[in-house]
Amino acid sequence: MTNADNHELEHPMAYAIARSSISAPRRSGGIAFFRAAVAAWRQRRALERLDANARRDLGLSQADVTREINRPAWDVPQSWLV
Repeated sequence: MTNADNHELEHPMAYAIARSSISAPRRSGGIAFFRAAVAAWRQRRALERLDANARRDLGLSQADVTREINRPAWDVPQSWLV
């Protein structure tokens, strides 16, 4: 198992979000970091608003959602900062 696989197991929601149709920032430095943090914050707020049926459709439990929305905004996949 690679390091990326280990990280994916630790934060499955972040990888699901990163693979979504929302484009990740492609600038380096502080601007990319800021954009990634704002994108993560927005996506986590949207995740928080999902009803039980939508969560079930995505295969997520309330515990999964709670864990993801309580992560800090700056905790984003490294690939978003490239």
